[in-house]
Amino acid sequence: MDALITAAARALAAGDPLGALNRVALRDDPPALALRGTAMAQLGDFGRARALLQRARRSFGRKEALARARCTIAEAEVALASRDLGWPADVVDRARQTLEQHGDRANAAHARYLEARRQLLIGHIDDAEATLAWLTPTDFPPPLVAVHELLTAGIALRRLQTGPARAALQRARQAAGESGIPALAGEVDNAFQVLDAPAARRVSMGSEYPMRLEDVEALFASDNLVVDACRYLVRHRDQVVSLAGRPVLFTLARTLAEAWPAEVSRDTLTHHAFRLKPTDESLRVRLRVEMGRLRTALQPLADVSATGDGYALAPHSGQDVVLVAPPVDDRHAAVLALLVDGEAWSSSSLAIALGTSQRTVQRALDALAQAGKIQAFGRGRARRWTTPSVPGFTTTLLLPSPLPVH
Repeated sequence: MDALITAAARALAAGDPLGALNRVALRDDPPALALRGTAMAQLGDFGRARALLQRARRSFGRKEALARARCTIAEAEVALASRDLGWPADVVDRARQTLEQHGDRANAAHARYLEARRQLLIGHIDDAEATLAWLTPTDFPPPLVAVHELLTAGIALRRLQTGPARAALQRARQAAGESGIPALAGEVDNAFQVLDAPAARRVSMGSEYPMRLEDVEALFASDNLVVDACRYLVRHRDQVVSLAGRPVLFTLARTLAEAWPAEVSRDTLTHHAFRLKPTDESLRVRLRVEMGRLRTALQPLADVSATGDGYALAPHSGQDVVLVAPPVDDRHAAVLALLVDGEAWSSSSLAIALGTSQRTVQRALDALAQAGKIQAFGRGRARRWTTPSVPGFTTTLLLPSPLPVH
């Protein structure tokens, strides 16, 4: 490897893409193409980065398996950064095995971190944790240690464990400082902001105020009956009833929680649950059926009592009822939660992350765009969506992964 390639590689490792380009910008040999692609990725030009990395991978000979594997891992990282969640995981896994066979432990570890980041992004928390379990961060240089701790913090945040998350971020900050890479330090700072930004709204007895993640964690550990409108759960400490697949029942539970300790009229419940005015007896019959189902579902936690004019929620232990609502009152908040990361998403990748159909996501995107909350660029399969600016709240509770029941 010549001196210019070595110097460019060192510049990239130090987070200096312009310094790397100054050394190899006019060269078209495979190592230079790979370094140019990596530099363009660090500068945010993902389309150009991917094209250069593909050229580099194809230009390396059959005997240069290690170099081609490194290019594959770099392509996967560009795909993840550009929120292309459809890249083939098996290709990356084969590249990782090649790296391990050639003794390139650092890049092999980087490949595992990419897989863990993808798993975390689509809500596969247990899989991400299992992937991290293969790695020992103390064996790696500071940049990889910072990445490891960021992922550890991300898993803890999704599980609403703010203490371990804060400790992991402190370790990530120390490692990022030792790496001397400003972009990595900035990523850690952004992660810290998640802990201090409003994450939800607490609604109880007619009052409402914002909550941080630590406040939500404390509320879940309290003796209150919590109706979680972010995860579609009803919970009391470790007892959890999920209504995620039963939207009518959850709407009824949420309406009762908002009004607690008062009752809710049958007309109001019918309007909220069925989006129809209670004009005939058939809707009242339907409401009785759904309230019976809700009573059965919540039986371990609370009673749903019929009153003279409607229904009321009555926790078994006499504790308060608290509604945890999303930080933004928007029916498409889950889509918005992914878009506020500042990256450009395709509708297909959003569908993968949310575990829903692409058509459902497209309808949500159209509604958010009409409201001026998001914007699109490109056409056809190249169309991407993003937010004009990142709102001042964290959407951890809205991201795709259910909170643990234990």
